[in-house]
Amino acid sequence: MTVKELYARMTARIPESLRESWDNDGIMCAPDLSADVHRVLLSLDVTEEVVDYAIENDFDLIISHHPLIFRPLAAFSEDNPCGRKLLKLSSNGITVFSFHTRADKVDGGVNDLLADTLDLHNVEKFGEGDLGRIGELDEEITLDDFAMLAREALGAPAVLVADGFNPVHKVAVVGGDGKDFIADALAAGADTFLSGRLSYNTMAEAGELGINLIEAGHYYTECRITEFFLGLVSRFVPDAFIEVADSNLLRMIN
Repeated sequence: MTVKELYARMTARIPESLRESWDNDGIMCAPDLSADVHRVLLSLDVTEEVVDYAIENDFDLIISHHPLIFRPLAAFSEDNPCGRKLLKLSSNGITVFSFHTRADKVDGGVNDLLADTLDLHNVEKFGEGDLGRIGELDEEITLDDFAMLAREALGAPAVLVADGFNPVHKVAVVGGDGKDFIADALAAGADTFLSGRLSYNTMAEAGELGINLIEAGHYYTECRITEFFLGLVSRFVPDAFIEVADSNLLRMIN
């Protein structure tokens, strides 16, 4: 299967119509759309380490969640981090697809996977564009207990908790930066909202808003999307070699 054909198949499953207007995703770099796909590297981010790994191991294609190109490039040179990666990729014939907000919204994507990781039931969509997910725990538990369960389930080194003075039963989730969805989570009846990144001021208002807030790390709330990509690529290109790269560059220092 060619690069162009695979992108068309993946876009049929992850439609461009789901993409937010401010977002930039899709084909980020394609030295040859007619090239065959044999080796595919999946990653949350297209870091320079991921690019170098792809080059060293003869990958044809990188598929990421976060866009390689998000803002217009001021320069296309080795002095610009994004430009440097594009030069490396182009000169080595490596294509990059990125599926961002449309992979957040799509059925089975980022936020369905996040709800599944937290073992939520009766899951429904909420928020602008139906991006978020809201569901229920089997039974009501304390905020501290849920925070510990979430940390372990997500594999996060730590979570940040702001107490809204509620027991936890109905939980809303948005992977990544979800601070703009707190009002929607409240309107949907959530007693608890978990996201990857929330602002200090937002967290400080948890008690006044009456909703528990949990910040669990941008990477840890979205990294399972590579499983979704893996399922698609293995179905569309069954003879391809596929590998998942760890692009998390952040670490905790205790």
